[in-house]
Amino acid sequence: MKEFPSKDAIRDWVRDNPAKSGKRDIARAFGIKGAARTDLKIALREMQADGMIARKKGGFGLPGDLPPVMMMQVGDVNADGDLTASPLKWDETIPPPVALILARPGFPALAPGDRILSRLARGTDGYEARPIKKIGGGPESILGIFRAEAKGGRVIPVDKKSDREWAIGPDDAQGAKDGELVTVTRLDRRRGGMGLPRARVVDRLGDPMAPKSISLIAIHQHGIPDIFDESTLAEAEAAQPAPLGKRTDLRHLPLFTIDPSDARDHDDAICALADPDPANDGGHIVWVAIADVAHYVRSGSALDREARLRGNSAYFPDRVVPMLPDALSGDLCSLHEGVDRPCIAVEIRLDRTGDKIGHRFVRALMRSPASLSYEQAQAAADGAPDATAEPLMEAGITPLWAAFRAAQKARARRHPLDLDLPERKIVLSDDGIVQSVDFRARFDAHKLVEEFMVLANVCAAETLEDARRPLPYRVHEEPSREKTEALQKMADSAGLPLAKGQVLKTAHINQLLAAASGRDDAETINITVLRSMTQAYYGPVNLGHFGLNLKRYAHFTSPIRRYADLLVHRALITAHGWGDDGITAEDEATLAEICTTISETERRAMLAERDTSDRYLSAYLADRVGSTFEGRVSGVAGFGLFVKLDETGADGLVPISTLGREYFSHDQYRNTLTGDQSGARITLGDRVTVRLTEAVPITGGLAMELLDLNGKPLPRAKTGGKRPSRTRKILRRKRRKS
Repeated sequence: MKEFPSKDAIRDWVRDNPAKSGKRDIARAFGIKGAARTDLKIALREMQADGMIARKKGGFGLPGDLPPVMMMQVGDVNADGDLTASPLKWDETIPPPVALILARPGFPALAPGDRILSRLARGTDGYEARPIKKIGGGPESILGIFRAEAKGGRVIPVDKKSDREWAIGPDDAQGAKDGELVTVTRLDRRRGGMGLPRARVVDRLGDPMAPKSISLIAIHQHGIPDIFDESTLAEAEAAQPAPLGKRTDLRHLPLFTIDPSDARDHDDAICALADPDPANDGGHIVWVAIADVAHYVRSGSALDREARLRGNSAYFPDRVVPMLPDALSGDLCSLHEGVDRPCIAVEIRLDRTGDKIGHRFVRALMRSPASLSYEQAQAAADGAPDATAEPLMEAGITPLWAAFRAAQKARARRHPLDLDLPERKIVLSDDGIVQSVDFRARFDAHKLVEEFMVLANVCAAETLEDARRPLPYRVHEEPSREKTEALQKMADSAGLPLAKGQVLKTAHINQLLAAASGRDDAETINITVLRSMTQAYYGPVNLGHFGLNLKRYAHFTSPIRRYADLLVHRALITAHGWGDDGITAEDEATLAEICTTISETERRAMLAERDTSDRYLSAYLADRVGSTFEGRVSGVAGFGLFVKLDETGADGLVPISTLGREYFSHDQYRNTLTGDQSGARITLGDRVTVRLTEAVPITGGLAMELLDLNGKPLPRAKTGGKRPSRTRKILRRKRRKS
């Protein structure tokens, strides 16, 4: 060794060699041997004390430095709209560094809280993290009811699928009171290695059964963002009405909106007129105008980052969690009656038989002459317009319904899936108490709006394909072979037709549904068909839409509440050269990742909405425990059967243990339970009478007891006594697997 290195030299070497920073590595690099090793040990200790270096796993590093490979936890989105990550574990006193995530194409979508093994390197603006592997989500978060005990307490999860309770130590309760709704984070330790798993209270949400608290349970349980940050709100509040400028002026057209009577926003308007072109005798021109959200929500803005994070709006009986702040979703982007609003509109030409023979898009300004409810529009079409609809009859209602009748002919030739499922509507009082559970009326006005929105969506996909612009397709793949076979077996058992030995088409399924129409089990068969379908999703590759029987399809008509539609609007802006607020090259490059993310957020909202409905129904039925109800078997599983009640549409579970003392075998393909001694056979669609034995509003669970099957008492086993021990073991094993 020529000369013992200075502390600055040691620090610089440690900085430049993060993968080889142990004491032996340092000694080897500087040729330190023999007694000088003691001097190195003292120097390193002093450098640590002075904050020049810090002890790291496997050696030394600079304070705040990260190793080349490390477990990271995904954090928030930064000001540029990029995801960031921080070290999963950090033992230093200074704040941990934040790294910019550079996810490679095809890597699974990431969300705040996810854990990733990352390769780290310094970039021009700090650390960059390149994910190697997604390890899982963040620390497990549980939503539940706190039950106080002498020392701490327990948390009972609100998720009806969870049967695990969590122990809360005295120091981890955070002052939670008995019966409060809380969120907790699991801890790694148990009491003495035994007993319930441990958790810590991180948030107290108050009385779970307080008015209008039920939807909050689902919002927190599913992690739906429901509070806008200040920068997002500031951008929304600063927005101004759009001028006409270079837009096409459509204010002369009677573009009116048709929505539910309780609609919170209006993002689409329609009108129609006879085509004056002699070459299209008897044809129609249909205009569909959609709110120009892209004008207000530019890529990379705070509004855009928040909209992408939410992915879509979520709708509950008592509230909506919007994708955009109310200043936009409820005002400037909403096509309110009598005010100028920017829109992107498509003019669609139909021939007299309803086939589309052409279309064109324009960026425009419109003014709706009226906002009608479905009930108002239908009454007007039936010849009984009210004062609001009367002025629209000649120029609006009559020609629009004429175009709809033509479009229905084309739809019938196309054979989209023709499911008939009633939509449940939960009616709340002003203080959030369920007053009634009804089924929404279904009018031709609903079908009219749906059909023209589908046409507009097809036009958007075709235009962007012709322009060779990437876009998020709405993909609905055909059912899997397994699901198709199960559907055929169900049809056989019900004595209904379904084509065999050929590729399943929507026309075949519609024949099945038509044959089931009018039967007592028609709704159950419709539900079974729906369950046999794959789930639709967003993707950058066109795989068609099986349910609608369309070769190409994209969502264009709801940019206020769906991020996918906003992307399509931006792509149309870029394709037509309408301005600098179109889709960016970065968005196009990461389109696959965006599609994965918004498909996941859509699924999240659907689950939250369904869970909320279940909880409201359970609360509605809680004071009727012990009452009897008529219903149908809507699901069959190895652990029991599900029954849908006629009165409310609520689903409850009849546990298999309550069906008698015999063993029931489950046929998952034919959806049956069969008693091994009595021969009793329970199948999908059977009429049943049940007694409600339990209603748990906090989880949404309903438990029932089967009283009769198809009008007769359930046959009992021929032999008495206890169930054979082998049968009990089989049941226990099956329940564990379930």
